Amino acid sequence: MKTVLLIEDNDGIRENTAEILDMSGYKVLTADNGKAGVELALEHKPDLVICDIMMPVLDGYGVLHMLQRNNETKDIPFIFLTAKAERSAFRKGMEMGADDYITKPFHGNELLQAVQSRLKKAALRKQAFASDLQGLNRLMEAATGKASLLALAAGRNIEKYKKKELIYSEGNRPVSLFYIEKGKVKTFKRNEDGKDLVVDLYNAGDFLGYVALLEGGLYKETAEALDDSEIAVIPREEFEKLMNSHREAAAVFIRMLARNVTGKEQQLLGLAYNSLRRKVAEALMSLYKKYNTRKETPFAIEISRENLATIAGTATESVIRTLGDFREEGMVEIRDGMVIVLDERKLRDCCLKC
Repeated sequence: MKTVLLIEDNDGIRENTAEILDMSGYKVLTADNGKAGVELALEHKPDLVICDIMMPVLDGYGVLHMLQRNNETKDIPFIFLTAKAERSAFRKGMEMGADDYITKPFHGNELLQAVQSRLKKAALRKQAFASDLQGLNRLMEAATGKASLLALAAGRNIEKYKKKELIYSEGNRPVSLFYIEKGKVKTFKRNEDGKDLVVDLYNAGDFLGYVALLEGGLYKETAEALDDSEIAVIPREEFEKLMNSHREAAAVFIRMLARNVTGKEQQLLGLAYNSLRRKVAEALMSLYKKYNTRKETPFAIEISRENLATIAGTATESVIRTLGDFREEGMVEIRDGMVIVLDERKLRDCCLKC
């Protein structure tokens, strides 16, 4: 049972509002002034606070300020309940961090809908959604009843790309979001000498190209199909509409971008300081984790030595020589252009100790 703290100095409004909440299955705590309300909030840690603005002892703004200063109460959803309908009151309350605003007189349904909505959003914030696109889809499904990004991709014209065909190029302006229906894609950067470094790997079910869309700039890498792929193309305007209308989706993307920055920092450290064996082992493990979705043992992947070298950040000849060493040690097998991971544990240990 969720607990709601109601702070209201008018006896009749306080009793009627508490009765509506109680009949709807909420445990209700009441206070007739702001100071008493803050004391109850600190003691009981309610799931939501409904608070009048104009009150004796301590007004609603003061209550919100004091609760936000306390680490144990700062994230409790807060709804202002007041007869003061001036625009300045709305702006001040929202700027201070209030979650919603109900103007008296109000209908019972209006009150209950606001309470239910704020409790639902608070519950979403507490859930552990992975900071990736799959986590975003689960969050959006919980928040809106549908996986919004997947809905964006549904019914689109599917573009077919041959192996090694470019999907977009570094330096171009983004106009679309891409969703991989089938196939594998890599993104890479190329230096002035024509050498490539793989930035990321994508599989069926992944979106790509969203970083440039969010930044509002140019593509900073090139995307190329690793094998024959089928990709849905989603207009930029529809993606931006989703981001602008769902704060939860935007928040997840911010966490995703922060994770990407951390991943790139680790990649740079590895290129600078890791041994050749460790670079090749980590490249194989990245492929293993990304594409072995069924947890198959042994796991085989078709990849050219050139592509593996761009993932590892080393020369093709070095990759060929190291793969030969790994084969002699029983970690991998080479057959018909396929790299077969025989011993994932040994390969993982090499990523830590080589």
